[in-house]
Amino acid sequence: MSDEIKHECGIALIRLRKPLQYYIDKYHTPFYAANRLYVLMQKQVNRGQDGAGLANIKINTRPGTRYISRYRSVESEAVAKIFQKINKKYKKVKKLGTDEKLLDAEWIKENAAFTGEVWLGHLRYGTHGQNSIETCHPFLKQNNWRSRNLVMAGNFNMTNVEELFDNLVKLGQHPKEKTDTVTVMEKIGHFLDEENQRIFDKYKGHFTNKEITEVIEQELDVARILRRSCRDFDGGYAMAGLIGNGAGFVVRDPTGIRPAYYYADDEIIVVASEKPPIKTAFNIDYQQIKEIQPGNALIFNKDGSFGEHEIIPPREKKSCSFERIYFSRGTDPDIYKERKNLGRALVPQILKAIDFDLKNTVFSYIPNTAETAYYGMIEGLEDYLSAKRREILIEGKPHLEDLEDLLNFRPRVEKLVSKDVKLRTFITNDSDRDVMVSNVYDTTYEVIRSGVDTIVVIDDSIVRGTTLEKSILTTLDKLKPKRIIIVSSAPQIRFPDCYGIDMSRMKEFIAFRAAVALLREREMEHVLEEVYDKCIAEPDAQVNFVKEIYAPFTDQEISNKIAQIITSEKIEADVHVIYQTVQNLQLSCPAHRGDWYFTGDFPTDGGMRVVNMAFVNYMEGKVIRAYK
Repeated sequence: MSDEIKHECGIALIRLRKPLQYYIDKYHTPFYAANRLYVLMQKQVNRGQDGAGLANIKINTRPGTRYISRYRSVESEAVAKIFQKINKKYKKVKKLGTDEKLLDAEWIKENAAFTGEVWLGHLRYGTHGQNSIETCHPFLKQNNWRSRNLVMAGNFNMTNVEELFDNLVKLGQHPKEKTDTVTVMEKIGHFLDEENQRIFDKYKGHFTNKEITEVIEQELDVARILRRSCRDFDGGYAMAGLIGNGAGFVVRDPTGIRPAYYYADDEIIVVASEKPPIKTAFNIDYQQIKEIQPGNALIFNKDGSFGEHEIIPPREKKSCSFERIYFSRGTDPDIYKERKNLGRALVPQILKAIDFDLKNTVFSYIPNTAETAYYGMIEGLEDYLSAKRREILIEGKPHLEDLEDLLNFRPRVEKLVSKDVKLRTFITNDSDRDVMVSNVYDTTYEVIRSGVDTIVVIDDSIVRGTTLEKSILTTLDKLKPKRIIIVSSAPQIRFPDCYGIDMSRMKEFIAFRAAVALLREREMEHVLEEVYDKCIAEPDAQVNFVKEIYAPFTDQEISNKIAQIITSEKIEADVHVIYQTVQNLQLSCPAHRGDWYFTGDFPTDGGMRVVNMAFVNYMEGKVIRAYK
């Protein structure tokens, strides 16, 4: 994606199902889980470079012994820094014990932190607010009773934080912050406390308090806690929690917006936001990795037993299509196939745009994540050429081309765009900054015929258009092509996201700016005022009024206006923009129909409120997000 946006967080969870000694004996190390968690987290750094954290819980430690350990970091390469700190602790312990002690589970748990059986890692993408240690997951709610301790981390955004906060206040709580992370943890923590109290009251008078504590740890009904906690949540979420006794969960929103996958066998339970990290860390087949179903929670108990439980009745599945287009790692075989399909689906539009003149067209891509869609695009072009050869050779259709040239012709492909990762726009003067930005990307010279060739460059998506305008088009225009055609494998991004991606302000979207420009050109500015009035009059309406801003125009009209907006007076080439159609997106990613940023069809009530409020903010000149 040429326009950098902040997006999804990542979770990584490991639960050892056997005593630690088992892993020491089998794998000859007490650090089996730590090593696997490092791989799980490192393979998900595409999901979070703002910070990272992990927590570890030891099961069945004696009183007076620390059993919860946590490290968080907002440094660059945070995952590596955290594990370096853990490794230093391990090295110190090695100096204290003999080789025999280091392979004794009881001794290592007694003397070393981060040697427990339950692990939770998190990679943070901060969508808004400060980037500090305090904002890094996992969060910790502490208590002297093990079964009342709660560690939480997640990939989520709630659209109704105000409502959730007010509910906590009504319960008598005094939350320290009005953020979705704190609010969610306090809500689940409240019902965890109530579940503890329910079991305590059940056995009070039958056992001593010490005995009841053991009973509580065995009988905690985690599914009941989550059902009571999650019923008011509105948003997209995959939330992981650890309870101090060794139980835990990963719960997913009922629409399946945010992803969560797991693998389990006799030795381990592992959960991650993506499938490739699980495969890499444990060397298993993709078919063994399961998806936590929407509205369900994967729950494991103190004894290591586990199951998937329905927490909230599932709705129509609307899992995030942007995961498939851009966010998730392309090494997932399904995602790889889908991205190629997205590129292939664009071929008819591209051929029409270049007037079917393949001889004078060069194809390339914006590095690095658009590469897979690019391969699909090229395969689609080759299929087109094969069909043309078939028409001539088998069906005997007339043609103008030389037969020899037709048989040997291949699409012209070049790597025209390279990103100079070492170049930084550190100069503060605005005019100099624009010069620096224009040189972030470099190009390959002497492969384009001046004034003759058309350049077709594919990108994952076009959000703001800033990088295209200030860098990529300027770079490509230096090659003096006849035309430059920018192709987006995603449809036009028209609406904000409120479920985790940092796309919450209307004016940032190049498609919205284009629609507004068209309204003004055609003296239809009254549409803006009418939509604004509706949003103000019905703030809780379950209708996306903002759709009316786009309704007067075809997709092509908006694409043409976008091309005008991103083309400066200095650009000599004729510039065109092609977007994926929503229909082809759905055909390419049939199991992931969360397309609200393109269609405006938000899957939750809160999403509808957010899009209308985002437009109100735009009209009132407020540069804030439309949800707390």
